Amino acid sequence: MGLTAAVLAVDAGNSKTDVAVVAPDGTVLSTAQGGGFRPPADGLDEAMTTLAAPVTEALRTAGVPQAAHLSACLANADLPVEEEQLTEAIASHRWSSTVTVRNDTFAVLRAGVSEPRGVAVVCGAGINCVGMRPDGRTARFPALGRFSGDWGGGWALAEEALWHAARAADGRGGPTALATTLPAHYGVPDMPALIEALHLRRIPPHRRHEATPVLFATAAQGDRTARDVIDRQAAEIVTMATVALTRLDLLDEDTPVLLGGSVLAADHPLLTEGIRTRLTARAPKAVPHVVTARPVLGAALLGLDDVSAPPEAHERLRAHYT
Repeated sequence: MGLTAAVLAVDAGNSKTDVAVVAPDGTVLSTAQGGGFRPPADGLDEAMTTLAAPVTEALRTAGVPQAAHLSACLANADLPVEEEQLTEAIASHRWSSTVTVRNDTFAVLRAGVSEPRGVAVVCGAGINCVGMRPDGRTARFPALGRFSGDWGGGWALAEEALWHAARAADGRGGPTALATTLPAHYGVPDMPALIEALHLRRIPPHRRHEATPVLFATAAQGDRTARDVIDRQAAEIVTMATVALTRLDLLDEDTPVLLGGSVLAADHPLLTEGIRTRLTARAPKAVPHVVTARPVLGAALLGLDDVSAPPEAHERLRAHYT
């Protein structure tokens, strides 16, 4: 008898895609990687073409024509209607008999817990928060930007750092070392030169995110303005987590709060300690953990949950990644 695959797991973010084919006993049969999954920027057809490459490679390497179930945790699956559209698009490829699509924040959450119970906040390029209970109840936010009530993530922190530095340089704001450290990072003499270079795209737009690590480095040197921005980010993360815990009736129970994404995985002391201090005050029973496991593990574990795989399958799968 040939190999069988219980789960085809997909974690597709804006920058890259991870795929794993998992046997019914939790054995990882194959893995593959591909480019970022960006339907809003690239269009759904092109995004699906990008996704198809690593999925097809993983199935071929595993030696199986399809999986029983596909568990996809996708960036830009922010609203139920988007999950429905993406489910339909993925199902049309017949990579599996059944399909479940979730926002990619759920992958970070499941990767960090032994059962589908807890809250996760992801702070990478943007910010998002989800929560779940074993009974299927979830809590989530639209996470579409400022107009849906969100603030934070790497791009927002970079923008904030540049805003404060510009105002310090021209006198509209108070002094901050960011007015010196940011131009120095980009190799220009001062903030007017940096503003001009960004505006005229002599410094490409994608390099703006480099202002975020400069912000953290400047804060670590004691700059008050930079520290205030990081404090605000910590407060926002704790607010999202506390609201999710409240919605799921988990505020009075010992509950893991998983912290993931590039900004949080870097474990900057000022941000991490700010989160722990505020979380202790607002949700004393919450237990924060920084998640460094690859999110595709969470997508695969969710897939095993979906097909009611036995506990030993979950343990074997987790052992493969950890």
